Amino acid sequence: MVPDIGGKEEKYMKNKIKYTDEPMGKLKVINDFLPPPDQLVLREDNVKVTLALKKSSVEFFKKEAKRHHTSYQKMIRQLVDWYSSRHQKSA
Repeated sequence: MVPDIGGKEEKYMKNKIKYTDEPMGKLKVINDFLPPPDQLVLREDNVKVTLALKKSSVEFFKKEAKRHHTSYQKMIRQLVDWYSSRHQKSA
């Protein structure tokens, strides 16, 4: 009987690492420099707005969002962010 998974991978797992008690040389302790997980999530201040858009525009973004496996609101938000950041630099 052949296993459902791990058939090919089995040959790669046969060689095991053999650790020894040999000296490793001079070691240096490095302080933990990584931030905690809650600081890795970058959050920007968002403001909720109500905005009336053309039906055809929303349908376009919904279609494109589905094609790219994302949210249409996220696409519109990114478009507004790009537009505003570009024009803030030139103003």
